[in-house]
Amino acid sequence: MLICRSVSECRDAVAALRKQGKTIGMVPTMGFLHAGHMSLIETAQSQAEAVVVSIFVNPTQFGESADLDAYPRNESGDLAMLREAGVGVVFLPEVDTMYPPGDETIVETTHLANVLHGAVRPGHFRGVTTVVARLFNIVQPDTAVFGEKDYQQLQVIKRMVADLHMPVTIIGAPTVRETDGLAMSSRNVRLSAEDRAAALVLSRALDAAQASTATGTTVATLSKIITDTIAAEPRASLKGLDIVAAESLTVIDGPLTGPTAIMISVAFGDILLIDQRVVTP
Repeated sequence: MLICRSVSECRDAVAALRKQGKTIGMVPTMGFLHAGHMSLIETAQSQAEAVVVSIFVNPTQFGESADLDAYPRNESGDLAMLREAGVGVVFLPEVDTMYPPGDETIVETTHLANVLHGAVRPGHFRGVTTVVARLFNIVQPDTAVFGEKDYQQLQVIKRMVADLHMPVTIIGAPTVRETDGLAMSSRNVRLSAEDRAAALVLSRALDAAQASTATGTTVATLSKIITDTIAAEPRASLKGLDIVAAESLTVIDGPLTGPTAIMISVAFGDILLIDQRVVTP
């Protein structure tokens, strides 16, 4: 496994793989890897002959410096997991590598980045698209895999790739959950024991909403089910709830008529967790 910390090292490693005739898959991460990340890597390995994993805690997608500083990191553990998974190349850049002195260029989906969860986290998706565009420019993968847990992020990246004619296929991978149903996230380790138990309300709310679609339902009913379920957990604070058309993220109303994405963000103290579910009437 090659560990690259500079752009030139990463490009040379990918060029060597290209010379061997291999297709390149990519999984961008912020590290502190868990089974959810490993599932993304497995998906990438099924779609390409060599996989590049980036580990970079991207400062431009954090709203508060305290949240950035608190983000968990474990480089040695991450590298051990990637080596065991058979990853060929790991890109581990520093902030100055991704954002050189004098940097002033951003990439933004002007609509999708600023609605729904983007309204809850101003500037977040702009930071995501800016860094992902730079990573794609460095690695130039054939495919890239992102988790469906952050459903809006997945759609934002698909839009960016389409708009900029980037020659990379974006693949969404299903959300991986703990045995009790909580969506895997690097933020979960920051929860207190009480908040970790309370966090199950996210999947419980989504399960209840999905169950209501079996006999037909409306957006208003889904919204009430989720709001009431979250409100019944005193440690949880609902920060965002969006019920939209699955592909376009267009806000809908009335009875469900097609695939519908439900996206929620819930705070437990200063820890914000997200989850999603696509339901079909």
